[in-house]
Amino acid sequence: MQGLSFASLKKHTALIPLFVCVGVGCVGSIFYLGRLGFRNPEVSWNKRGDQQPWNEYTEKQYKFYSPNVDN
Repeated sequence: MQGLSFASLKKHTALIPLFVCVGVGCVGSIFYLGRLGFRNPEVSWNKRGDQQPWNEYTEKQYKFYSPNVDN
């Protein structure tokens, strides 16, 4: 297929920004989903320890952006 190899991308330079934007979007979404899985207090990976880990986050900010910080 045209545009999927480096030699073909040299001929079709208009596809380079498309591949860059799609790549950045994929990496960003993987990072965000990983952060949600590991940093969100509503997700519990520990089945033997504390069964309600979200109670530890009453005084912590865990969101990316919060216009009014309650600390």
